[in-house]
Amino acid sequence: MLTTTSFVGMGDIATKEAFDWAFSHPNMVRTSCIICRLMDDIVSHEFEQKRGHVALAVECYMKQHGVCKQEAYDELNKQIVNAWKDINKECLKPTQVSMPLLTRVLNFTRVMDILYKDEDQHTRRKIDERSHYFHSH
Repeated sequence: MLTTTSFVGMGDIATKEAFDWAFSHPNMVRTSCIICRLMDDIVSHEFEQKRGHVALAVECYMKQHGVCKQEAYDELNKQIVNAWKDINKECLKPTQVSMPLLTRVLNFTRVMDILYKDEDQHTRRKIDERSHYFHSH
């Protein structure tokens, strides 16, 4: 949804056909969503467990395949790598939308990769702020 919203300020490039393409959940958009979801679930898994949120990809994979947490992380990371390969293929092949629109989807995914690489910066910052508050008062 955020990538589609980013099309709004692109002028003539963002045609009705471009929005129709995005809302049809093409492979590029779907793959971007998969990367973002899996990265978020991996880095926030333990924190979300403590909060009682169990419907994460990590938990689902562990239960479905009967594996430990690390094996689930490893497999989900493989899926992320494969999803990046799919995004690269989508950027290299001709499509019904212009490259600037594909670049928006690509860049959104890149931002998520930076934010979630190794840890969830938003969650970590809130934990650090809360920890600092309680230790200073």
